Amino acid sequence: MGLIVQKFGGTSVGSIDRILNVAGRVKEEIDKGNQVVVVVSAMGKTTDQLVNMAKELSPQPNKREMDMLLTTGEQVTISLLSIALNQNGLEAISYTGWQAGIVTEPVHANARIAKIDTNAISQQLVSGKVVVVAGFQGITEDGEITTLGRGGSDTTAVALAAALKADRCDIYTDVTGVFTTDPRYIKNARKLLSISYDEMLELANLGAGVLHPRAVEFAKNYQVRLEVRSSMEKEEGTVIEGEATMEQNLVVRGVAFEDEITKVTVLGLTNSLTSLSTIFTTLAKNHINVDIIIQSTTEAGTANLSFSIHTDDWLETLNVLEDNKEVLGYEQLDAENKLAKVSIVGSGMVSNPGVAAKMFQILADNNIQVKMVSTSEIKVSAVVEEKHMLKAVEVLHDAFELASVE
Repeated sequence: MGLIVQKFGGTSVGSIDRILNVAGRVKEEIDKGNQVVVVVSAMGKTTDQLVNMAKELSPQPNKREMDMLLTTGEQVTISLLSIALNQNGLEAISYTGWQAGIVTEPVHANARIAKIDTNAISQQLVSGKVVVVAGFQGITEDGEITTLGRGGSDTTAVALAAALKADRCDIYTDVTGVFTTDPRYIKNARKLLSISYDEMLELANLGAGVLHPRAVEFAKNYQVRLEVRSSMEKEEGTVIEGEATMEQNLVVRGVAFEDEITKVTVLGLTNSLTSLSTIFTTLAKNHINVDIIIQSTTEAGTANLSFSIHTDDWLETLNVLEDNKEVLGYEQLDAENKLAKVSIVGSGMVSNPGVAAKMFQILADNNIQVKMVSTSEIKVSAVVEEKHMLKAVEVLHDAFELASVE
């Protein structure tokens, strides 16, 4: 007998029929003799609807009250699924995040899990029950309800799998696994049978929406075996593990992309040792995430600094820099919108020189200008014009032969 944690996203529980389908998936594992903990998201677009209602009342709703509001979405799902399971002849009990023992740091809207007390869940499993847990939520030591931010249900599932020492954590979604790129846009994208934690973490951070980066990081740190599977199709998914056991001959394993990127350039910056730290400390204090950074020195002895941010942060970034112009000591600001980031990822890049050169040559051959570059041992990212994003993904996917079945 094994212990399996199953996670079902909002699409998978978006209607009564789909909840019944989930109940059937749970029963399949129980019939195999496994113990099961199920983590679920709010039904369909419930969270978006709750956010929209709050914003009709206030353009910037209080974060504590938003957590109180948004956590109700998952509570609806856990109740309905537990009712369905009980009707199916399975004993089931639903738990909110706090009833499940999930304790978080005291931060509203984007809390991190601090610890999990598994006693309540373990007792129910021993008594033969299926435990249905609300994802995306927890409670502080002081009793405040919190949410875990975007993708929080993935994180809940992986954290519970780690705390319970589960044999496997299955992430059920509306796709059949992790693909070489997004199959909604690139028709010859191919499902990977396995991928390493490091590769998946890069893809998730670079725009692949199938798993949240924090969940993958948790899985890597605690060596939780993940499998991404379809909630509707009964076929093998993609296994995420320490080292990918399949397709080791692929140098590049996937192409990720992300739009709504803005390039900000700070011109005429004082070329001192502390200039960079002062700018990025100022941005960090205002919770502005910076991605790619490029610095160049001018003949006049000053420095020009460019960095990329998400376009949502563009106006706030410019305001912060303008408000601190005297302290930061620069001459002028410039910004370029409507950009995108396209990235190739693969652990095989470490031992195969020339991959970056090939990427840039392919983009040049297709008249796609590269505006910024970022690299690591297993990825190369290029910032291009947003209008060229999908073309860049397509030609890179073809050039690295990712559609080929190995």
